Amino acid sequence: MKKNGWLLLLFIGLGLIGGSLLAQWLKDVPGLSFLTRTTNLSWSPAADLIVLSYDLTLRLEVSLLSILAAGAAVWLYRKM
Repeated sequence: MKKNGWLLLLFIGLGLIGGSLLAQWLKDVPGLSFLTRTTNLSWSPAADLIVLSYDLTLRLEVSLLSILAAGAAVWLYRKM
């Protein structure tokens, strides 16, 4: 099977989503709070160019568990 960059991005995206879902499910477990604590990253570009205006907000909530899951996804990709 030929590896490509899009497949790697898919694996990383699925790893981040899976890790964040796991963090949501485990957030009530007191001993795992260091894995499920999230850090918010946001970016809000906006412009008003008289003819065209846009406002876009991108938000990323990253936890240690989602980073570990993305790392596992990269490892699985390399093992393919």
